[in-house]
Amino acid sequence: MNIHEKYIKRCIEIAKNGLGTTRPNPMVGCVIVLNNTIIGEGFTSKYGGPHAEVNAINSVKDKTLLNQATLYVTLEPCSHYGKTPPCSDLIIAHKIPNIVIGCIDEHEKVAGKGIEKLKNAGCHVTVGVLENECKIHHKRFFTFHNKKRPYIILKWAETKDGFISPKTKNQQKPVWITNEYSRQLVHQWRAEEQAILVGANTVLQDNPSLTVRDWTGENPVRIVIDKNYNLPKFCSVFNNEAKTIIIGKNDIDFKKPIAKQICNILYKNQITSVIIEGGAKTLQTFINEKLWDEARIFIGEKAFKQGTKSPNFSGKLISKTKIKEDILNMYIND
Repeated sequence: MNIHEKYIKRCIEIAKNGLGTTRPNPMVGCVIVLNNTIIGEGFTSKYGGPHAEVNAINSVKDKTLLNQATLYVTLEPCSHYGKTPPCSDLIIAHKIPNIVIGCIDEHEKVAGKGIEKLKNAGCHVTVGVLENECKIHHKRFFTFHNKKRPYIILKWAETKDGFISPKTKNQQKPVWITNEYSRQLVHQWRAEEQAILVGANTVLQDNPSLTVRDWTGENPVRIVIDKNYNLPKFCSVFNNEAKTIIIGKNDIDFKKPIAKQICNILYKNQITSVIIEGGAKTLQTFINEKLWDEARIFIGEKAFKQGTKSPNFSGKLISKTKIKEDILNMYIND
């Protein structure tokens, strides 16, 4: 690992502090280095607040050092006015001579303009250090702007004999397949993503809240597919703990493939990422239309023998983790 890679890697590490709070902005990390010593670092604030570069520059105690320093950042500094002024202007104002960028911002408002502005001001700019790692880190942002849809994560738990729910149940609540540690992890994921999506049957059978309870973070926007708008208003998804969007026959054509139509609605609502938690029919719909990016599948120790089978699915396995007696398999859509 060369010196540039070392500091871009650090940028990625600190950028993750913004996971779940920066959207729709990307979670950028920035490090400022002088004589192989970090003199400042920052990550993107909650949406509407300062960007990573601003926070990093502000963290440098002696600003006179900036005109000799190197600024590292995961994503090309912005060159346009949004909620905040352009980061490239601030870098130029402080006469930071060397800029190292992980990857270009492909958003049409930036797309090389920030780099061009820095070069025109006399900065030495290096682009593409740990580029693939930075693109993976910014996967939600790039998917939203390049594919015009949210980054889609499929999630379900299945028994060791391949069922996601039993044939019969006595109460309107989930029948747990996984242990409490796996369930806590799911709540962490909910805090990290912008929205969570389920079908009406899941709401009727389990009456889920779809909120963050076993983790600290913001509740995701709840998306419920309810064709005929028949869900009773006493269902937990209608409480005031989070925003809920109902998608029904007035919003999409159920005679046509619906996953793409749902994605269009989420894109219009500025939803940059979504976890699809069920049920089996909803999950299978997105699988069949090949509209998914990651799948996170728990396998518990229980066996139901009869019930609702887990989705018919294939993907590239990227990790396999034991969570006590549970197994968590992580896939990407290749």
